[in-house]
Amino acid sequence: MKKLSDFTFGIVGLGLMGGSLAKAIREYVLDEHNSTGKILGCDVNAVSVSLSVEQHIVDKGYSSEQTDEMLRQCDFVYICLYPHATLKFLQEHKSDFKSGAIVSDISGVKSLLFENMNSFLREDVDFIPGHPMAGSEREGYVHSSGEVFKNRNYIVLPLPSTKKENLEMFKLLITAMGFTRIIETDYHVHDHKIAFTSQLCHVIASALVNSAEDTKITAFGGGSYEDLTRIALINAPLWTELFLSNKNELLNHINNFQKSLETLKTAIEKDDSNAIEKYLEDVRVKRTAMSRIDTVEK
Repeated sequence: MKKLSDFTFGIVGLGLMGGSLAKAIREYVLDEHNSTGKILGCDVNAVSVSLSVEQHIVDKGYSSEQTDEMLRQCDFVYICLYPHATLKFLQEHKSDFKSGAIVSDISGVKSLLFENMNSFLREDVDFIPGHPMAGSEREGYVHSSGEVFKNRNYIVLPLPSTKKENLEMFKLLITAMGFTRIIETDYHVHDHKIAFTSQLCHVIASALVNSAEDTKITAFGGGSYEDLTRIALINAPLWTELFLSNKNELLNHINNFQKSLETLKTAIEKDDSNAIEKYLEDVRVKRTAMSRIDTVEK
């Protein structure tokens, strides 16, 4: 069986995530072994492509018009595009993938892909949806880094048709890049959980910044505000698409959050110190339990 270090990897979309994946594969999969593997990359942004080649991260760059030529060479393809663009790419390039290739995406919402799979699946291409739980508030290839994946979670959504050996190879790649916990699930669970741990957090951070009375408020900060709002430095087009693509799940979590906030607000309005203290103690217990589970699983 072909070794991972001898694969030809294709990265579609050399932005923050695509660039980071390419750098991690280069450093931790190819450069650390006596490999014959290589990385090919394509992007609509010619500057990103050129820079990735100049830095010796990508062995050869391709324009979007040359994508089919690149795909025909790749043993493993990462599609690092927005959700709707990912679906469109899979549909338009269905016939261009190399037979036997493993193909994965990084989309933050999966229902769109799973509900349209008949339009792009091929029997001789193993599509294994995935979601690396890592990133940055910055954008673009220039801010990419292979270190961003260290000790992070990776969600994998195998299909009934997924070949066992390909799934194991994918997990080896994920582990080599620095991810320390791999979660297997289905798209319903993924979209429900991610709406809470990711999308709701971005909603809250954005609303918190928007509610600030002035931009000089950070002069009175001690770190709490800064920690809570770092992710509000948001990629607006991407997160608009994520919010709307997972609308129902996200709205349910927003409603639950509002109810919890209202409970605390009411206790404060009524000067109910017992209710406030119990609320905060319960929160502390719950958060401590989350930390224990996180430590045990890792």
